[in-house]
Amino acid sequence: MVNKRIEMQHDKKIALVAHDNKKSDLVEWAKFNRDLLAHHIIYATGTTGEFLEKELGLNVQKLQSGPLGGDQQIGAKIAEGAIDFLIFFWDPLEPQPHDPDVKALLRMAVVWNIPTACNRATADFMISSPLMDDEYDRLVPDYDVYRKRRIIIDD
Repeated sequence: MVNKRIEMQHDKKIALVAHDNKKSDLVEWAKFNRDLLAHHIIYATGTTGEFLEKELGLNVQKLQSGPLGGDQQIGAKIAEGAIDFLIFFWDPLEPQPHDPDVKALLRMAVVWNIPTACNRATADFMISSPLMDDEYDRLVPDYDVYRKRRIIIDD
């Protein structure tokens, strides 16, 4: 499949998401990395966004709470090209009522080749990468062939 190049600007659009048991971990990580996050555009799901805005003193584009559609909103923004990075501290030991939404969000990140961190160590490596503060061409499969495929409908 042929790839398209999608340019990430110097200031990245970063989605920050955390399950309830991981919100304090994400807030602590974000506070530690506040200066690195400050010039980027931050999106977050409901309660996480409120905590981040209060603790960081930065503007956060807040969406719905994850179980109320926020995970799907982030996934839609990824598909629209409005998110460059996903940092999602999820709890692998706690069943979530919105697990299908979480799976769909992570699927969108893979489909659109979005750098994704699901734990602090990966988030640390991503945010400290020299690529974070530079422009970057993200390669994404050219889905035009898929969109233009012929579909036969039986009568």
